[in-house]
Amino acid sequence: MLYLIASCIALLLGPIFYRFFSAEHGLQKGLDGFIFVSLGGLVLLHILPELLEHGGFLAIIFVIIGMWGPTASEKLFHRYSEVTHNLTLILGVGGLLLHTITDGGAMVLAQQDDVSILLALGIILHRLPVGLAIWWLVKPQIGSRWAMVVLAGMMLLTGVGYFAGEQMLTHLSLDNTVYLQAFVTGSILHVVLHQPHGHHSPDEASNGNQQKYEYHAGIGSLLGIGLLFILLMMDSGGHEHHQHDHSTEQLVDWMMTLGPVLLLSYAVAGLRFKLGLSPQSSHLGKRWLQRLAGPEALIITAFLLGPLIALFQLISLLVIGALLTFSRVEPTDPHLSVPESPLRFGFAHIVDRSAPWVLLSLVLANLIGHPSVPLEDPIIQVAVLMVLFLPMRFCNLGGAVLALSLAYSGWSIPAVMLALVAAPIFNLAQLKLMSWTQRSAVIGLITVILAITSLIQPQWGMMMTMPESLSMISLIVLACLFAASLLRLGPRKFMARIMLLKSKAHSHDHGGHKH
Repeated sequence: MLYLIASCIALLLGPIFYRFFSAEHGLQKGLDGFIFVSLGGLVLLHILPELLEHGGFLAIIFVIIGMWGPTASEKLFHRYSEVTHNLTLILGVGGLLLHTITDGGAMVLAQQDDVSILLALGIILHRLPVGLAIWWLVKPQIGSRWAMVVLAGMMLLTGVGYFAGEQMLTHLSLDNTVYLQAFVTGSILHVVLHQPHGHHSPDEASNGNQQKYEYHAGIGSLLGIGLLFILLMMDSGGHEHHQHDHSTEQLVDWMMTLGPVLLLSYAVAGLRFKLGLSPQSSHLGKRWLQRLAGPEALIITAFLLGPLIALFQLISLLVIGALLTFSRVEPTDPHLSVPESPLRFGFAHIVDRSAPWVLLSLVLANLIGHPSVPLEDPIIQVAVLMVLFLPMRFCNLGGAVLALSLAYSGWSIPAVMLALVAAPIFNLAQLKLMSWTQRSAVIGLITVILAITSLIQPQWGMMMTMPESLSMISLIVLACLFAASLLRLGPRKFMARIMLLKSKAHSHDHGGHKH
């Protein structure tokens, strides 16, 4: 009973925190960053892997429908975008209400003698961002009275789950509601990504104030990361994972492996900038070399996938780069400004452009490489990756990290090679800058590269294993670099590089619509 009371109190802290943080615009931005990271992170790192385990690849389809369906509806039926957004909000809140019943049941399990207290603490702590999120999402739309009704409903349903017994919990188990929960999870992601607080105060318009507020948002997001880390560690300590290879620990292992080499890649980026290889070079071939290979991306491939794979990648990228240069195709997303210092270029500018992709690549590989996702066929793997690349603008480092993670997950060498050579160019933004002839030539060349790779089947392997102490130090330094980038940009601008998103807020005003 004590756990039940504590979980309800945790929910009620949401309005209190919201009232305090929304009193000043900078604090409100911090609150936005906290919810954006903590709630979004819980979905990506905790909820989605569970949905995959119980529902397989079809669960991901329902998540995508729930996430992008409202956006498509708003674009197709612009007059009714307000209705669409509100329906999505209702679905998201409904999903959180449904989830509270299982929270209540989980607290019954947490009271058993053979279960760690960390499970109960994890449930109680994760109610903090949920309570905040409810107030943050609902109050601006329909007012504080209805927001309190929703919180009261959550507390009531938590009690229902706590006292209902095993029969109701069986009917509401993830196995029986996996696709519904997957769709609702997508709706939650949609609402989190498209924040309801789209208005900007007059003093925010200036660049100085905007930067200050993004700094507040960055601090909030770092606090969200801290809470997320605690929750995930408690979750792993509270009960066993059936799919350990694709748990949070696996992500940490990948980061430990990647840390030293990624830092070396950033150093190489600074060195090549000092030697005159700048992304603002007037020579188109040099710009394509940097877009495709860096050459810092080759460092990751050489050290963690082996020199042979790196040689294949280099030759392939040189051929693709030569074709694009000869065809006079300009790279999309140019570097509009670069710092003068090579150190800042490598460890700030390139970090800002690559950090979101590095993190996304690790999460994606953790999801699509999950044992519950039936993607053993190399052709299906390649097809899935090509569909995945289209709406995104992968950088070369992100492609290398994705290839590395997929290789470690047991994916075929053609799929790994596709991530290495096609991720930076096979996207809608870049393809729009090409004629049909140029697109056909690039796609044909990529197909030939994959065919040769499939025929030769080069074997990958790590060049060397780093000492654990070096990996840990490198991971800490890397985390500091990523945290600094988050503070500079704010969480939404940090993630805006992904999937061609704008960093502007997504607002729904009664007098008009802004997208």
